Parts: sequence; C-alpha cells; structure tokens
Amino acid sequence: MSTMTEQEFARLSRKIRGKLTALAQRFNRASGLEAEAEDIVQEALIALWQLSQKGYPIRDAEALAIRITKNHCIDRYRKQHIRFEPVSDRPISGGLRATTGTEEKDIETIRAILHRELSESQRQLLYLRNECGLTLDEIAKVTGRPKASIKTALSSARKTMLDKLKTMG
Repeated sequence: MSTMTEQEFARLSRKIRGKLTALAQRFNRASGLEAEAEDIVQEALIALWQLSQKGYPIRDAEALAIRITKNHCIDRYRKQHIRFEPVSDRPISGGLRATTGTEEKDIETIRAILHRELSESQRQLLYLRNECGLTLDEIAKVTGRPKASIKTALSSARKTMLDKLKTMG
C-alpha cells in the first residue's frame, strides 16, 4: 500500500484504534506512565498518516501503526524520566548556547549530503531506520524489499555520507 486516501485511513483507524489503545494502556500500566492512551494513539495515527502522505511505501499499515505506537510510548516514558537540575541560582545572560550555530550548520550540511549524494530509496530507508526506529525486519515488511538488500543499502548510504563528511573536513 502506498499513499492512503482519507477514506482508507479512516477505515484503518477505526479498525485498529482499539488495539493501539489497549497497547498504550498496557504500556502505561507496566511503566507507571501517567499519559492518556488516546493521546498516544492519536499521535501514532498522525505519524502513520504523515508517512503515507509523504509517499513512503507502507506494506502493512497495521504493523507499522503498532510499531509507531510502541515508539511513542517509549518516547513519553523517556521524557517523563528526564531530570533537570538548575545550573546555578543566578540567571545566565545570553540567549543561545555556544554550540547552537555549529549544530545548525552541521544539520544543514547533513541535509545537503542526504539530498545531493543519496538516492530517494536510500533516504527513505534511512528515515524508516533512524527517524521511525524500525528494525530491518520491520522495514522489509513495510517496503517489501529483502532484509539483505535493505542492510546493504543502509550501509552504502552511511558510507557515502561518512566519506563525503570526511572530504569536507
């Protein structure tokens, strides 16, 4: 399945919403997370819709929705357990961290390499692996490509990016 229509997405959402909600509720109980399961499910469904609309190939939308829901549960758990401690009692002058400009430049460089040096297929696989957190098996299921082919394409994409970064200094 590639891009879903609104009707297909609505039908799928009605079909799997109960399963996703039960999954989020189980995770919340097991982890002690105080989050609304419906909010987690809504975020997961939005992410699924956005993937579909961006043209990412989706073979098994239900499996992908379950994986996205799990990832949202874990993200919420991690965010809840981050502890912030004040640096000092005095306010710190200035607005940006010293590394902000450097980090923004690095991100621009990486984006440029992604779009100039990698194929659309490689970019999609990197997105599914790094941004969506899918395993190789899940990517294979979503894209319909053999696991070995995905592993090779990801390795090649990473090597291309690393080589380009090295030549840039």
